[in-house]
Amino acid sequence: MTNQPASTDPNGFARTPGGAISMDGNRLRDEIVAELAATIVAAGSPAVCLATVLVGDDGPSQRYVRNKHVQAAKAGMLSRNEVLPADAGQARVEQVVSALAADPNVHGILVQSPLPAGYDEEAVLRLIPADKDVDGLTSESMGRLVRGLPGLVGCTPLGVMRLLERHAVPTRGRRAVVIGRSTLVGLPLSLLLARKGVDATVTIAHSRTADLVDVCRDADILVGAVGQPGLITAAHVKPGAAVIDVGISRTEAGIVGDVDFEAVQAVAGYITPMPGGTGPMTIACLLENTLTAARLLGAFPD
Repeated sequence: MTNQPASTDPNGFARTPGGAISMDGNRLRDEIVAELAATIVAAGSPAVCLATVLVGDDGPSQRYVRNKHVQAAKAGMLSRNEVLPADAGQARVEQVVSALAADPNVHGILVQSPLPAGYDEEAVLRLIPADKDVDGLTSESMGRLVRGLPGLVGCTPLGVMRLLERHAVPTRGRRAVVIGRSTLVGLPLSLLLARKGVDATVTIAHSRTADLVDVCRDADILVGAVGQPGLITAAHVKPGAAVIDVGISRTEAGIVGDVDFEAVQAVAGYITPMPGGTGPMTIACLLENTLTAARLLGAFPD
């Protein structure tokens, strides 16, 4: 006899060697993209268009944008990619974004971040109408989220919520700790976890949090979103907790996350791999947001 856990759970989800359920972002991305494609076909295949703006020749940014367009095609969406040289200048970038904002055939706009040094990114983002803000980064989008109004939510936070939903991770009345307070992930994710209907009790932790290990060990859901390799160890994790790794760091050993995966997977009940966890879900939810944007704009039937 062996005490090794089964390789899958009763729902067919893969388990890590330590027994945690692996929250496979690639699998769920493919499911969401297929569902979006079916929805568009069922509606008579109206045009749903995502436009991206890429400034400069940063390699990772180019790969991210390329992947977004590959998945958009799989979802049955149109896509445009406006590519500008790093020295295009603030006025030219703003001109391109303004034109996309005014184009009724474009439903979602994403400006690939970060822009090269010297650009005022906030000024560019302010040009994106909230109903086309598929990255959920504008002040109006954040305000809608805070007030619980219909709108577009950041792709990565939404992706985390989709992973929790897909794996039926309980949230109501549970404690969640989000390490990181960025407007890109930490703050919007905390709002999503605390909103009515999800009903988690949320703590936002950060670099100045005292007794971080003790704070984290109270969490039923623990999210690392700071970009500090190996920050979350087995000592931080409550046995059986869901551990979500959003942080990304590029090291000599490759891409690593905030979670010490090998140590934590032996303690956690659920865990996202890195890569292959939240990254694919960011793209899936970008496309989900694009369809939502088309609905908000009246270009797609409810």
